[in-house]
Order: sequence, then structure tokens, then C-alpha cells
Amino acid sequence: MSVASPFRVVVAGGGIAALEAALALRDLAGERVSLQLVAPNAEFSYRAMSVREPFAYAAARQYPLADIAADVGAELIVDSFAWVESAKQIAHTAAGAELPYDALVLALGARTRPAYVHALTVDDRRMDELLHGLVQDVEEGYARSLAFVASGIGWPLPIYELALMTARRAYDANLPVDITVITAEDAPLAVFGDAASKAVTDLLRDAGIVSINSVSVHVPEAGRVVIGSDGLELRVDRIIALPQLFGPAVRGLPGGEHGFIPVDPHGQVRDAPAVYAAGDATDFAIKHGGLAAQQADALAESIAARAGAPVTPTPFRPEFRGMLLTGGNPVYLTARITGGQGFSSQITDQPSWSPAVKVAARYLAPYLDQRDHAGR
Repeated sequence: MSVASPFRVVVAGGGIAALEAALALRDLAGERVSLQLVAPNAEFSYRAMSVREPFAYAAARQYPLADIAADVGAELIVDSFAWVESAKQIAHTAAGAELPYDALVLALGARTRPAYVHALTVDDRRMDELLHGLVQDVEEGYARSLAFVASGIGWPLPIYELALMTARRAYDANLPVDITVITAEDAPLAVFGDAASKAVTDLLRDAGIVSINSVSVHVPEAGRVVIGSDGLELRVDRIIALPQLFGPAVRGLPGGEHGFIPVDPHGQVRDAPAVYAAGDATDFAIKHGGLAAQQADALAESIAARAGAPVTPTPFRPEFRGMLLTGGNPVYLTARITGGQGFSSQITDQPSWSPAVKVAARYLAPYLDQRDHAGR
């Protein structure tokens, strides 16, 4: 009697969506699947917390991918995913490896580029390096006016966190600093819906932060912000901006707008039946680790069912759960998302999920929490 070969799954990526997918697949499909994890990095960085680094908090936690791969029973290949032959079901790496698969999961993240030449661009991979000097300038009185800018596709929450934490640092130091947040959103964090957005608006007002929303922004020179079609100008000492985001534009797959990968509610890539994608690389408009994890859970169910596991796949139904850092006590946001907008939203002092981490993920959050407790 022959033993059926395991269903071969290649997971490309080393971030939240990739690890959530691997953990979910092992839980749902067990030994029915064999896992290969292709990651360009040897460590997983919990980058959601990196926004605190310039304010003298500890650096974002790092976790060796070799340990995580061993725990999940995956082969780790430290290499970059390059392209895919979807007709032959072969994934190619930058180093020239050819990896045959029965299902390929792409969790490649988005590509970034500065939105403005004359602004300091936020990069969560090196937050302390980029913004520590800004915080020092505020503390020493050299920067008395700041503009935080978010425009285009992406996730604006970090710009509000940076503004709130900077305002708190200036307040604690008894320094007068004018802070303005400028975004293309209709209202602060409007994606959460009216209730949460109003609460964030109140947080900004109480911190003395001016919020300008639903406008386009140009930065023609250092310290000069041109707002909207009327050409309102704002002169500031420093401009801090979120980057523009673009998809990975994967060779061998159909391309969506701005290079993002088009997927269905089960994470399957259009016109590539054995290829799935999750996270910032996809064409889902809201970019956030918790939502990426939910996409990974949905595609893991679909793949597990294909591998013969007794699983009924459920589509991706986004529900945001996340922490907003303020410089004081954090607040917790929840919202159901439909059509790119939130409803049934709320903001609370205590989280409605456990463990109480910044990015809620069904498998990855408790796994990392357990590792953290074991390490301590």
C-alpha cells in the first residue's frame, strides 16, 4: 500500500502574513502538508512596535526564523522569492533555486518609496535611526513646528501615533511645539467608522494637534507644505511623511493596479489557481498586520481543504483589531470593514482580544506571547 505524498506548500515571505499562514496550515492540515518557508531575512521583526523606538523605548522584538520554522515543521530557505511559473507550479528564488509546489503563498509585503523629496520618510525597518534626531531636536527646542503627512494608498495609523507621542514628549518637557497632521482621509482614521474616528479626533484635539483632512499635499521645498487646490501654505521646521506603497509586481502573475496582486476572498490569485497571496502585497486597500493575518487564515483554510483536511473554507471578512500608541496609555480600536470603510467601530481603554498585543493574529499572536513568556 503506497503512502500519499504530502501536499507541498511554499510560503514566500518572512513577516506576519507568512508566519500566520504557516502556523495556520500546520494546525489545520497537520502532516497532510509539507512546508517550505522562503524568507529574505533570518529573523522576524515585530515591526508594528518600531514606532516607539525613537522615544527611547526598547527596540522591536526579533525572533529567529529558524526557531519558528522548526516549531512549525517547515524547511527554512533564507533567500528572496523572485518569480513564478504558474503553469508548471514552480517558484523561483533570487539565488536560482526552483521549488515545485502544490500551493504557493505569497506574503511579500509592499514596496515603498518616498512620497516627497523634501520630507523625512517614515520607514518602520529603521525607525529609531530615522527619527531619533527629530525627537532630540524637539527636546532641545530646535524644532518648534512639525507637519506629519499621510497621502495615497497605505495605512495612516503610524502618522497619528508619531504625532501623539511627539506631542506628549513636548508636553512632558514643557516645550511649545505646533503639530499638524495632514491626510487624504475624510477624517482622522475614517476607515474605522464614525465612532472610532470621532474618538481619535478628540485625542488629537486634547493633545493640541491640528488635523487637516481630505486634502492633497505638495512639498516643493524643505519646511514648506502646500495644502489642497487652493494652495494654502504651511511653514514648519520639520516635515515627516509616510511613504508611497506599491505592490511587488510579481513576474509570472497578473498585475493589479500599482503592482498589487489581485486576490479573491479566499486569497487565491486571479488566473493562477494554485497561487495565493496575503498582506500588503495584495490589492486589499487597507494595509495592516492584523488584516494580513486574517487574509492568511482564509487562504490557509482553502489550502488545507485542498490538501484533504476536514475544513470548510470561509472567506476573508475583515475585522480590524489594533492598538493606537499615544505616548500615554494606549487605546484599542475595533471595527468591521466592508467596502473599504469601517462600521460597528469602537475605541476603548482595554482590549477586547487576548493577548493584548498591537497586532491581533489568531495563531501568531499567542505563539509569540508563549515564546516571550518562555524567554522570560
